[in-house]
Amino acid sequence: MLPDRATFPPDFTFGVAASAYQIEGSSHGGAGLSHWDTFAATPGTIADASDGSIACDHYHRWQEDLDLIRDAGFSAYRFSASWARVMPDGLTVNSQGLDFYDRLVDGMVERGLQPHLTCYHWDLPAALSDIGGWRNRDIAARFADYCATLHARLGDRLASTATLNEPWCIAWLSHFLGHHAPGLRDIRAAARAMHHVLLAHGTATQALRAGGARNLGIVLNFETAHPADDGPAAIRAAEVQDAIYNQWFIRAIMGQGYPQRALDGLEPHLPQGWQADMERISQPIDWLGVNYYTRRLYAGDGALWPHDRAVDGPLPKTQMGWEIRPEGLTEFLTRLSRDHVGSLPIVVTENGMAEAAGPDIAADPRRVAFIGDHLRAARAAIEAGVNLRGFFYWSLLDNFEWAWGYGPRFGLVHVDYATQLRTPKASWHAFRAMLRGQGGPTAVQAG
Repeated sequence: MLPDRATFPPDFTFGVAASAYQIEGSSHGGAGLSHWDTFAATPGTIADASDGSIACDHYHRWQEDLDLIRDAGFSAYRFSASWARVMPDGLTVNSQGLDFYDRLVDGMVERGLQPHLTCYHWDLPAALSDIGGWRNRDIAARFADYCATLHARLGDRLASTATLNEPWCIAWLSHFLGHHAPGLRDIRAAARAMHHVLLAHGTATQALRAGGARNLGIVLNFETAHPADDGPAAIRAAEVQDAIYNQWFIRAIMGQGYPQRALDGLEPHLPQGWQADMERISQPIDWLGVNYYTRRLYAGDGALWPHDRAVDGPLPKTQMGWEIRPEGLTEFLTRLSRDHVGSLPIVVTENGMAEAAGPDIAADPRRVAFIGDHLRAARAAIEAGVNLRGFFYWSLLDNFEWAWGYGPRFGLVHVDYATQLRTPKASWHAFRAMLRGQGGPTAVQAG
């Protein structure tokens, strides 16, 4: 069961989230190649050898999808724009791309949905990847131009704008672990991406403010890092991973500097003079987006930094093998409020569960339980004094789940990828029952 809507503040925003590459179909509308297109075209990178060229065909079916959001009773849609669609070469505007997002935002407004834009959700134009991508300092200025272009066209109707989604995935997962595009495993590349992605955020925030944008933020992902045992090596491994994953980005954004535990391994590989960028990186934001899914256990291992290996934990798991631990959401929200952001508004911008479809494709009782438990964890954070303003479920639709392909299903709505038929699941109906008859929550606002 989901908690009663009335147990949340009247102005609390309930919405759903999705991302451009995962649902739109990158082969439509004059989009250029992104580094996800080229990564997916490389054998062995995607579990089912698929790609995002068609995905959920949201590019053509967006009206039906917005109707599903509205009909469930949500008041907000967190969507992303594709840089490769808006600027196929990373520089030159594709009018078809901007026109699509213009129609999409108009469609949200017509349905009474608040548009919450994320400028970048991982689809870097391949032309920019060719010249170093996030390893190249010039990416900051190019990204700022892209964000300013989006705002000039869409900004008059946006409820909020986030610069980036999950910098840890953009930089560490993709340049050190090699699991996402561009698929590198290089500590120098990772360190530079870890810094340049933040420099891009700060530079874009300045450009957006100069263009009159309001209600600006960034979306960070957090994952509990626990030691796999009581030994000093495991404790140290968890502390290092916590510094890399959970502290690096939020500390820099809030003007608290990079954590020393992470600098111990990364500082020799950072760009020369990186310290001079920290003021620009720590531009004031109006809200913080928090993505939370799971925890991970770490054991000490290996001669090379960060001297760790991930270990499977004992808790129940999702289709992705991620442990289900709702109390971690309360812990992160209270920790962020206490240690980093104070009374700054926080929004849960992603939380969700992958679950394989059964014979009855609409039956997802474990997802309903997962949502209920995490909503209660969010409410517990509010009761503890956290300035939490909204909760966005990931995701509206089953979609292309990056390196996992089309196997994992996170959606409130089942998608038959052969026919593109949408079927609302029990979780969609559970949200609808929760939200039905309640006053529409207002936009997430700063202050």
